[in-house]
Amino acid sequence: MLAGGDRRSIGQANEIVRKVLQEPRHLDELIQCLWSDAALVRMRAADAIEKISLQKPEWLKRYKAELVGLLGEVEQQELRWHLAVLIPRLPLTDDELKGAVASLHRYLDDRSSIVKTFALQGLADLSRLHPWLRPSVKELLEESSRTGTAAMKARSRKLLSRMEE
Repeated sequence: MLAGGDRRSIGQANEIVRKVLQEPRHLDELIQCLWSDAALVRMRAADAIEKISLQKPEWLKRYKAELVGLLGEVEQQELRWHLAVLIPRLPLTDDELKGAVASLHRYLDDRSSIVKTFALQGLADLSRLHPWLRPSVKELLEESSRTGTAAMKARSRKLLSRMEE
């Protein structure tokens, strides 16, 4: 269901989300797709998992170690941008949090503007949960709002506005 077509399409990812939400036993299979040999399957699996995490973040707790590990090692941009916003939805230990923050900072050097923008989002989300991160994330957002790509500038302004509320 995740194969076929081209990278500009999410294929049947939304149908997979519905199926997993109705039958959670399929989540294991979907998680395994993140390590598929096919880049398209990995991309669509990440999209579906990220959408599931919006509704049922607790379902991903048991995969936390694998997902945090993948965040630190993955090169594929589509996985990076989905993991950047998914990881902050998980209950992280101090070491996992430090690793996630380091990975998201590395993502700011990615050539993809989307990866950079979602890395900012992930860092902002983490800073809401972990106040000690706020000063450095605020500084990063302020800088990105001046010097980033158009998408980074827009997202940074939005995140700064939320941070000040």
